[in-house]
Amino acid sequence: MDLSVQKRLAAEILGVGVNNIKFDEERIDLVQEAFTREDIRALIKDGVIYYEKPHRNSRGRINRVKRQKKKGRRRGHGSRKGSKDARVDSRRMWINRIRKIRRYLKYLKDNDIIDTRTYRMLYRRAKGGAFRTFESLKHYMETEGILKRKE
Repeated sequence: MDLSVQKRLAAEILGVGVNNIKFDEERIDLVQEAFTREDIRALIKDGVIYYEKPHRNSRGRINRVKRQKKKGRRRGHGSRKGSKDARVDSRRMWINRIRKIRRYLKYLKDNDIIDTRTYRMLYRRAKGGAFRTFESLKHYMETEGILKRKE
């Protein structure tokens, strides 16, 4: 028996997909006789025609992992895929590092801790990548005697 018309009408009335429409097996003869929307509505009201939500994958486990990652877990060496540059943008890191160094050099020059000539020399070295970190710049200045330990 072909009940595709009844299924289609019920799906349109209920606003769900055709595959989610179910019929009461014991009262299938009533469904077979129904051809109008009114008939289908009456059968829906009686509970002969109903719909079931489709079963989907549970997101419980995924949500648990998300909560752990939010706390900083599950990010060790064994979980990593891709190179270091793929995970952290090296250009953005360079920009942040050089800005910090240049800001510090400007502060030293503006407060007359270093003269313009020293500032230019350190600025050019920073641009050339001589200092891997802000701390390496400070260490260089201390060893060269540019900056006193007290500062």
